[in-house]
Amino acid sequence: METISTLYIPVNRAYHSRISEVDWDNLDFGKYTTDHMLICDYADHGWQAPQIIPFGNFSLSPTTLALHYGQTIFEGLKAFRMEDGSINIFRPQKNYDRMLLSAERLCMPMVSMELFLEGLRRLVELEKDWVPGQKDSSLYLRPFIIATETKLRVKVSDNYRFAIVASPTGAYYQQPVRVKVETDFVRAAHGGTGYAKCGGNYGASFYPAQRAKEQGYDQVLWTDGRENKYIEESGTMNVFFLLGDQLVTPPLSDSILDGVTRDSLIALADREGIKVAERPVSVEELEHALESKTLHEAFGAGTAAVISPISVIGIRGKDYMLPGEGLRPGIGSRLKEVLEKIRCGREADVFSWNFIVK
Repeated sequence: METISTLYIPVNRAYHSRISEVDWDNLDFGKYTTDHMLICDYADHGWQAPQIIPFGNFSLSPTTLALHYGQTIFEGLKAFRMEDGSINIFRPQKNYDRMLLSAERLCMPMVSMELFLEGLRRLVELEKDWVPGQKDSSLYLRPFIIATETKLRVKVSDNYRFAIVASPTGAYYQQPVRVKVETDFVRAAHGGTGYAKCGGNYGASFYPAQRAKEQGYDQVLWTDGRENKYIEESGTMNVFFLLGDQLVTPPLSDSILDGVTRDSLIALADREGIKVAERPVSVEELEHALESKTLHEAFGAGTAAVISPISVIGIRGKDYMLPGEGLRPGIGSRLKEVLEKIRCGREADVFSWNFIVK
């Protein structure tokens, strides 16, 4: 994927780099941030000129609307160091399209595609030394928009800030994960904001997720908001099940996030000749498959986690251990390997997913 932009983004360089502070062998997710960030403000019914400045704190009034009424959206994507030394931002167009939907749902103005793509490209170009090259590592990119009008009245904001920050990171989960099927609480309901990547969705999920962690699980598997009958997604990932010889994932809806990794894996599985079905998976079907040993593999998929094998699924107080405790290489590992080859330039990008920073 290539674009030509004439958008000018001025750069105010940081006086001192913090790159020497990074422990490159221990890249905890989100621990480090690069030297610079991009910001662009919305005022008087339009986006102002963007700029790249040294990473630092925002100055916000205590009455800033985002702090009270949740008008915040974000995206997550990654830049990878390729075999030839160039840098690839993976599928930013897909992230832009999803952020556009989030902005519409939250009544927020969206930046132009040119600003989104060129802002990412210019920031990554500037921070190229921060892109790690070791296995399972990348430069995580977080574009976000917050409402910045200062008023306590409940209203749609008239002012906003778009920003992009970057963080070198390693694997999100170091080991296969233990998940609990959640049938009491819900992440999102039909007609709600489940398909949008907004802050409120995550804040509302913390309590049941924290309870699950206290019970020994890493994440929850959310069920639908009407009957708690069908699996939807995990806390930080979409989910896939190998049922018999078919790879199954719940279909998209207005309560499930349209994951970029999910979409990529479906395309790769189809190319690899793996049977894929996007269909509802009930808790009852999942429980029966675990008991009859016809569930051969399960894994989560997301930008941060990439692909995380699931070793244990807890349903109604009973833990089911997957074959090999989730450690046996399977379809998830196979698809992850192909995905990594494309991202790093070791295999042809026949899908035109890679956005190369030159």
